[in-house]
Amino acid sequence: MKLWRWITRAVRPWAGRQKKEPEHLRRGRLGEAATARELRSRGFRYLTSNYRCAHGEIDLIFRDADCLVFVEVKTRSSEEWGRPAAAVDAAKQHRLSLTAADYLRRLEDPRVKWRFDVAEVLLAGGEVRELRIITNAFEGR
Repeated sequence: MKLWRWITRAVRPWAGRQKKEPEHLRRGRLGEAATARELRSRGFRYLTSNYRCAHGEIDLIFRDADCLVFVEVKTRSSEEWGRPAAAVDAAKQHRLSLTAADYLRRLEDPRVKWRFDVAEVLLAGGEVRELRIITNAFEGR
């Protein structure tokens, strides 16, 4: 074993161990992947995922013909506490709008059409049970 690796493990006993991915992140990743597959099957063109700036993050960005589509994905294991889209409240919409504005500023032609969609993904036993996409779910602010 190399000296540096030995020192690292002696000082930090947890070094080198794999951390288990938190359940909410695993669910979110499943929901985003299912949504991306569905949008591709509808003919949308994938641009990027998890776009981040100082204002926040947009889960998925697609192109639908001549329109940019900013997609917020909400994945839940049940609707016990309401529909997943209800989590996209006014504050979340505002953060998404600011993040989308940052993305649009980076484009060479900022006059492009755009909209916000919300994807609701329901899981059962770790698998996608239902996927609903709400087109033009809210107006940008």
